[in-house]
Amino acid sequence: MSSMNIKPKEDCRWDCVSLGEVMLRLDPGEGRVRNARSFTVWEGGGEYNVSRGLRKCFGMQTAIATSLVQNDVGMLLEDLMLQGGVDTSHLKWIPYDGYGKAARVGLNFVERGYGVRAALGVSDRAYSAASLLQPGDIDWEQIFAKEGARWFHTGGIYAALSESTPAVIKEAMECAKANGTLISYDLNYRPSLWRAQGGSEQSIKINREIAPLVDVMLGNEEDFTAALGFSVPGMDEHISKLDTGNFKRMIDSVLEVFPHFKAVATTLRNAKTATFNDWSAILWQDGEFYPAINREDLEILDRVGGGDSFASGLIYGFLTGKTPDETVNYGAAHGALAMTTAGDTSMASLNEVEKVMAGGGARVDR
Repeated sequence: MSSMNIKPKEDCRWDCVSLGEVMLRLDPGEGRVRNARSFTVWEGGGEYNVSRGLRKCFGMQTAIATSLVQNDVGMLLEDLMLQGGVDTSHLKWIPYDGYGKAARVGLNFVERGYGVRAALGVSDRAYSAASLLQPGDIDWEQIFAKEGARWFHTGGIYAALSESTPAVIKEAMECAKANGTLISYDLNYRPSLWRAQGGSEQSIKINREIAPLVDVMLGNEEDFTAALGFSVPGMDEHISKLDTGNFKRMIDSVLEVFPHFKAVATTLRNAKTATFNDWSAILWQDGEFYPAINREDLEILDRVGGGDSFASGLIYGFLTGKTPDETVNYGAAHGALAMTTAGDTSMASLNEVEKVMAGGGARVDR
């Protein structure tokens, strides 16, 4: 029997609420950021992407807790989030000072990469409204006690943004836990964000303070080392050369320190080129390991957001009572599909996810 103990859907307004920064992503398409003359604008953010995937692909009711500056750029970002179907009633608006010194909207310039040229992200997000949130700014009692939420998701990207964001995360998690909401956390280690905050050493310190409040810990194979301080010989090798037993030993070592985790999941990638990756995942739940289907030489258009889509598929599996084997494969299939389209967020449908899970090919659907 599963240890998840998720609240019934009929008792909650929200299937999932996320906490994190949402940025404008500026995408030069097939070109380079350094040479671009035009950009396509998307919304994106590690934590937000999970709730958006749950809403648009899986039909769940989701909300985002964040903050934006009240100007036309902030309203553009709100409009994009509304198109994504994620509720914004817990969005905190900050007055605009006229030139963005007090607070601003974060920007993320992202080029997709191709072949031997890796994907590139250049963020411009200092003093963003979301990074300036303080404990007490969001009414967590309203969300978790009055409206009700089955699941709460946040992660290490938001924890890295400022000195106050870890405290906001812990405040939210404490309220969620007190009201019986399941909590997931994606370590999502970003060296560029932690560099100014003390690097990996500070990331490990902060994430280990947050971890005791987490039920489901997520990350890729590097995150558990850089963001939690766990390492196993062979972890730096390509997945194609890697014994899955190393991942199992790593998760076993994580559970020795954090035995309260109900589940731990990691994506497994071997980036042969920016265009071809081996892609899989593994889930630990209730004492057992469940590997996802391994997709060798998966063709990728835009890899940014693949891990977030894995997380939303995984959470969908948990919320709908799927078996652990089904759950990890919902995540892996959704992540694979998300990387076939541009932008951070998923454009996949539930039917497409289940077709990929069943081994469906890429022939034209007519």
